[in-house]
Amino acid sequence: MGSTLAAKIWEAHTVRRGSAGEDLIYIDLHLLHEVNTPQAFDGLRAARRGVRRPDLTVATEDHNTPTTGVRRPISDPAGRRQAELLRANCAEFGIRLHRLGEPGQGIVHVIGPELGLTGPGMTIVCCDSHTTTQGAFGALAFGIGTSQVEHVLATQTLPLRRPADMAVAVTGRLPAAVTAKDLALALIARIGVGGGQGHVIEYRGEAITALSMEARMTLCNMSVEAGATTGIIAPDATTADYLDRRSVMRADPRWDAWIGLRSDDDAGYARRVTLDAGLLSPRVSWGTNPGQNVALDEVVPDPADIGDPDERAAALRALRYMDLRPGTPVRDIAVDVVFIGSCTNGRIEDLRAAADVLRGRRVAGGLHLLIVPGSAAVRRQAEAEGLDAVFEAAGADFRPAAGCSMCVALNEDRLRPGQRAASTSNRNFEGRQGRGARTHLVSPQVAATTAVLGRLAAPADL
Repeated sequence: MGSTLAAKIWEAHTVRRGSAGEDLIYIDLHLLHEVNTPQAFDGLRAARRGVRRPDLTVATEDHNTPTTGVRRPISDPAGRRQAELLRANCAEFGIRLHRLGEPGQGIVHVIGPELGLTGPGMTIVCCDSHTTTQGAFGALAFGIGTSQVEHVLATQTLPLRRPADMAVAVTGRLPAAVTAKDLALALIARIGVGGGQGHVIEYRGEAITALSMEARMTLCNMSVEAGATTGIIAPDATTADYLDRRSVMRADPRWDAWIGLRSDDDAGYARRVTLDAGLLSPRVSWGTNPGQNVALDEVVPDPADIGDPDERAAALRALRYMDLRPGTPVRDIAVDVVFIGSCTNGRIEDLRAAADVLRGRRVAGGLHLLIVPGSAAVRRQAEAEGLDAVFEAAGADFRPAAGCSMCVALNEDRLRPGQRAASTSNRNFEGRQGRGARTHLVSPQVAATTAVLGRLAAPADL
């Protein structure tokens, strides 16, 4: 039997086989941000260890950073302290850091590919679950915990148990109005938030091949919301074209082999799932986990129709928290705030899609549309293309600094209790965007249309 793409990368990075089912894996790239890292550096000092490969370690400031200006200090004392510690630790251990206000700063999962750090066949880790984003390039990329961060810093390796493989084949073509975000939500609704647990999801099929690199990043980003260890897509000509303009890997003689990485035809998978792209439509979440979502033209589901008792109880809790009634048409749900940004949908293609909807239109009265670029480079590109002028004319709040912003609400960008938002981020957990806040996950196109109409809607409704 042949090998899967993930198995090939794992095998190529295995330093030593473990006796208890764990292998020692070499890590090609270690990404850091200000949250979850101070304790790891304290551990190094306590053990009198250094950083094994500072040249393979890159840090950025993103979670706590203000988006209203690059010179504005972090208001939250704990967040400010985390940023100060990251700066001090990177200086002490010789690690490259992209600080707020510097050209390369941005959300860690956005700048990795943007700076040409990410490439096919690599192993990539970061103290953040959405490291899965970079699986779009044919890399094995996943989030790790604080103790694991310390282990990688000290040894450039990590003891891990190899995940199983899941193949998700998406046949046909996505309709024009359907995005990678909708595809991700549809998959999670299908298999559940734990459906990918313990697996690497390999996305395959005609619909996947047709996606741009930024769309592939969105899809892989959301893999963790299905419980997967990571998501991965085999590199192809689209990958090569994206990296050709950015990556130092292009000059390596192994380039053709990297771009040619793929699963063998007879590779075995622990699970297989097939979706018909042509049957999909724009989707929106109604509950408090990403799997609780429906098509935009459907209604809020009735928990009484859910057979599984645990899922039924979860739906009841979600409806109480979201203040929604079963049977309510999704398009009748009004929102107070729209957020466009995050590591899921804060790249230049996402901003272009939003601008296409907003051009010549105005944000609904009383509604706040917040747009935060995923990186400083995305902000510069948006300005070069005149997207900032489109946003300003529409009455949107286009922020001058990049960061995670309202996705995780660790800075001033957060919802007030009871406020309802349409958000292009990845999680709709209780309190995720602010205490008592209610979040509906949507694509950039749906978000922008919702901002214009004041209720959940798609561009076809305009």
